[in-house]
Amino acid sequence: MDLPSSLAWLVDEAAASPGPERFLAELGRRLLSDGLLLAGGALTLSVPHPIIARRTWLWRAETGAVIEALGFAAAPESEAGRDWLAGLGPVWEERIGPSEDGLLLGWAGIANGAGVFAADDAARLRDVARFAGAPLAALAAREARAALLEAYLGRRSAARVQAGALARGTGETIRAALLCADLRDFTALSEVTEPHAMISALDAWFDRVAGAVHAFGGEVLKFIGDGVLAIFPVAVASAEPGGDGAPQGDDVARADRNACEAALRAVAASRAGMAHFDQLRQAQGLAPLPFGAALHFGEILWGNIGAADRLDFTAIGPAVNLVSRLEGLCKPLGRSVLISGAVAANTGAALTPLGEHALRGIAEPCAVFALPED
Repeated sequence: MDLPSSLAWLVDEAAASPGPERFLAELGRRLLSDGLLLAGGALTLSVPHPIIARRTWLWRAETGAVIEALGFAAAPESEAGRDWLAGLGPVWEERIGPSEDGLLLGWAGIANGAGVFAADDAARLRDVARFAGAPLAALAAREARAALLEAYLGRRSAARVQAGALARGTGETIRAALLCADLRDFTALSEVTEPHAMISALDAWFDRVAGAVHAFGGEVLKFIGDGVLAIFPVAVASAEPGGDGAPQGDDVARADRNACEAALRAVAASRAGMAHFDQLRQAQGLAPLPFGAALHFGEILWGNIGAADRLDFTAIGPAVNLVSRLEGLCKPLGRSVLISGAVAANTGAALTPLGEHALRGIAEPCAVFALPED
């Protein structure tokens, strides 16, 4: 069967597209090669994500560029694809699959004065939509899986799991700044607070600390009760072409410093966010939510641990133990943030030394620092 280039591609290759943006760009390019006069295209997918409800990719024929528009769950449903296409020319759209909330594929033609696609062109686009059903279903399933994994594991961990790092006991040793944070007196507060109000307060706390972590390039590894464990992995720039392929000492030192300073900025943003939230709570006659946080820097084993049939992608190692124990010192020392000597050595920020302290289960005393304003 002799098929046009676009339909042959949809049958043979499209399901292996690395992502929706590449799918849309390649399909648009092939439709142009097949003689269709297009100004742009749009592809919309619904995704199972706590914040993002829809993702729309917009392709411009003139440049081949693809941009993305997000539809948020809390916002009124928009027609970002149709609205964008309407600004380019006559619009043709087709819903792919049986679901009313499913895939939407649309195209804008070259403005021709008629305001609609010619009948022959519309018929060809209907064929494209039919042939696109199977590869788009596979693509949508991959995007849904990725969205779910990112929501529950975080972006970096989800990428590792999707890449096949599934075997128990597998992982890699990485250097990272670690943040461990925990609400104070949470047990006592939960005893006198209605459960739904307590969950709402916890969500607000997690929004502020996790939002700050993500804003500065970190990743939340887990929520443990009212606690948070996050990492800021060291990212060393690639070596210069022609070198031996290994990062230079200055590059490593700079990367270590960047990770530690990102963690410091994240904890400062968390404090600011919680200070504002406490003002809101006090205006409602509610008690503030004090918290403690600790920062440390070191090597961690990042990978799979757990039972044979139930795994957790997480971080373990002495550095994780130390940051947890250090956070436990916040209340006895009357500080909201404590910083280890390893972080202090990798930042130019002004810190207040608090001396060396023994930490339960840690062999060597830890040099401890605080923020000057704390």
